Amino acid sequence: MSVELVEVGPRDGLQNEARTLDIDTRAELIRRLVDLGLRRLEAVSFVRPDRVPQMAGAEEVLAQLPVRDDVTYIGLVLNARGAERAAATACSEINIVVPVTDEFCARNQNTTVDGMLQHAASASAVGRDAGMSVSVTLAVAFGCPFAGDVPLSRVRDVYDRVADLGIDEIAFADTIGVGVPGQVSRMAELVRRDSRVPRIRFHFHNTRNTGYANAAVASSLDGLGTIALDASIGGFGGCPFAPAATGNIATEDLTYLLQRDGVDIGTRLEIPAMTRVATWLADELDSPVQGLLARAGDFPGGSLR
Repeated sequence: MSVELVEVGPRDGLQNEARTLDIDTRAELIRRLVDLGLRRLEAVSFVRPDRVPQMAGAEEVLAQLPVRDDVTYIGLVLNARGAERAAATACSEINIVVPVTDEFCARNQNTTVDGMLQHAASASAVGRDAGMSVSVTLAVAFGCPFAGDVPLSRVRDVYDRVADLGIDEIAFADTIGVGVPGQVSRMAELVRRDSRVPRIRFHFHNTRNTGYANAAVASSLDGLGTIALDASIGGFGGCPFAPAATGNIATEDLTYLLQRDGVDIGTRLEIPAMTRVATWLADELDSPVQGLLARAGDFPGGSLR
């Protein structure tokens, strides 16, 4: 089993923080993350700055970043216009967010699930025409702050319609941190024999202390190829349109779990260096680190496998 880490700190990690970082600091954060050895990063969001001011200046951030063949910069988009903006930058991948409930769609994107699926179709077409990879995240797949429990049949319905778009990857997101391990396994089964979706990814929050348990289950799934897991340096992050949606799983904590358990993540990441970046970011945000490794420290042992 192998896992690909997707660093979402520069986007999801910052979008709900009270302090808005300037463009230079956001670019410096991404450079520091690349220096750690992280190679796939959700760097920016091409959304309206009046809705998410922390994400303003996406083009200016990307213009400061090194263009490297071994690094993928992801831009989050909500429609074709966002995809067109991304295509004019160093982004090599777009991620389109499609909530699975109308209630969340209305508050987060001012549309319905049907309307968002139309936006996803047009945005993915723009991305493919530009030669970019296209991923779609199914938001609130584990539970919605407004609709409550989300039946698997509802997730399956939206998943089927997204899979028909010809995308490269689909992600199941526990946007508000209510998911449990059994849901991870059941959602994985939607993809297991589906040739329409080449790759699977998960996005977990640790809001109710289940994020790392969910990640451990996802990392042990068999027969699905490399599983991608989102994480945010320092555990920062949350959705500004989802009440109490705090606590992304921390990249350094997830790295400790996977490396200690002998899971192949493609490279060796150094925990002390990661915690230094997390602490630096906490100082910039004037907000405490949410992960535990920055406080507890690494354990000197190696893999137990």
